[in-house]
Amino acid sequence: MAPRKNAKGGGSSSSSSSGSGSGSTSAGSSGGSSSPGARRETKHGGHKNGRKGGLSGSSFFTWFMVIALLGVWTSVAVVWFDLVDYEEVLGKLGVYDADGDGDFDVDDAKVLLETGGKTSDPEQKEKVKKKKPKLLNKFDKTIKAELGAAEKLRKRGKIEEAMKAFEELVRKYPNSPRARYGKAQCEDDLAEKRRSNEVLRGAIETYQEVASLPDVPADLVKLSLKRRSDRQQFLGHMRGSLLTLQRLVHLFPSDTSLKNDLGVGYLLMGDNDSAKKVYEEVLSVTPNDGFAKVHYGFILKAQNKIAESIPYLKDGIESGDPGTDDGRFYFHLGDAMQRVGDKEAYKWYERGHERGHFASVWQRSLYNVKGLKAQPWWTAKETGYTDLVKSLERNWKLIRDEGLAVMDKARGLFLPEDENLREKGDWSQFTLWQQGRKNENACKGAPKTCALLEKFPETTGCRRGQIKYSVMHPGTHVWPHTGPTNCRLRMHLGLVIPKEGCKIRCAGETKTWEEGKVLIFDDSFEHEVWQDASSFRLIFIVDVWHPELTPQQRRTLPAI
Repeated sequence: MAPRKNAKGGGSSSSSSSGSGSGSTSAGSSGGSSSPGARRETKHGGHKNGRKGGLSGSSFFTWFMVIALLGVWTSVAVVWFDLVDYEEVLGKLGVYDADGDGDFDVDDAKVLLETGGKTSDPEQKEKVKKKKPKLLNKFDKTIKAELGAAEKLRKRGKIEEAMKAFEELVRKYPNSPRARYGKAQCEDDLAEKRRSNEVLRGAIETYQEVASLPDVPADLVKLSLKRRSDRQQFLGHMRGSLLTLQRLVHLFPSDTSLKNDLGVGYLLMGDNDSAKKVYEEVLSVTPNDGFAKVHYGFILKAQNKIAESIPYLKDGIESGDPGTDDGRFYFHLGDAMQRVGDKEAYKWYERGHERGHFASVWQRSLYNVKGLKAQPWWTAKETGYTDLVKSLERNWKLIRDEGLAVMDKARGLFLPEDENLREKGDWSQFTLWQQGRKNENACKGAPKTCALLEKFPETTGCRRGQIKYSVMHPGTHVWPHTGPTNCRLRMHLGLVIPKEGCKIRCAGETKTWEEGKVLIFDDSFEHEVWQDASSFRLIFIVDVWHPELTPQQRRTLPAI
């Protein structure tokens, strides 16, 4: 019985793994460092003739035989008299079950070696124990070898072969959660490889099937549904993703990380009020949750509760929690501080720059193409769009007259600025092109202007910009702000400009408009506007692609 007990559950190999795991670290560190030292001590402790102060050859052989015999009899005693309870040993080693398969094996021994065998600290044990989620139920443990073989194919990038292997496992074992999860992962990988939304939709459905099977480990349910939600968001299925997240929170109500994800789901749906409630609930339970704090601060700022948002954004970023090192939070924290007159705003912009979120303290756009020439102000010659500039300046009165005709507020064509960029005042816009798409109805109000612009695809085709009239009335101040991308330059054609009181600052330089003249600047740099004149100011805004973008980039960059 003793030998069978030794073999049960891999007792011998597990015990050996234990020796090479917990024992090898200390033996490796002490033995590895002491062996050379022991040799040196022997060398220095003996005499040159090797006889005095040492053992004779025969004595050494005698002692060697005694020790060997003791070792043999000790081994016999251990097995025959059952001196070691292997079940107890395996139970203790269970804390190192890192791969979630229910036993201690070679993979688990690797984790033990990586942690240096330091097991006295309960927190360290817990970290090792949670190294990997538990993905196998009792049945799946019985087919672990088959699952492992298929998974190895997937990890080696042999996706098609892995797909066939997992499909066969699902056919043989239709209630195996791990086999079906492997199939979903292969579909996910294939969708990325083939850039196929159809295949991805199949993966989303299979992830759902995994969570619906009987006896699915909780960790596997979480992984499946979280990935399902993520892939739904990727396809733009925000409502479906939200339903998946709601199901996760219902299944695991104590998991605040899932509630944090649910909050993001609401934000993606534009439901800030529901997101706010979720983060309030998280912070009531875990008040130091950095992820919840930055998102709660973000919502407060969107609600124009500027001063109230600052501590949440600041504390959340400083927490260093996953998901908090995001340029958007540095952006909004600095912006909030600027609006309350806090001079530390630029310190946070500098930190955002150091973290790689901003190109510079001044240039804080978040959707960028690296390597493009960056400067606040440009000349027509520098842009290469001299024909466009000349056409605008030559036809400025035509453009002005059509704009003035549209300004009749009763027709409701000029719409108030709605991005919360004004500290005070009245600022409205009338848009002809948005994201490279022509507004046919708007162009009926300015047909000659639109016909003029049709000749210049660098602006009408700029899917990261607009073409619009902008009217600003006296007493208006636009907060310092930046545009979303470095992929465009912005032209301002002066149409109706009061003699005094109107100015624009971009980075560190301030300029004024002139009627019939074009100003060109990169609005990814911080800029600010004042209108302190006694009458309205009317300009024509024309966005163009950054001149260094390639034709391919202009065709493929997503719209903003």
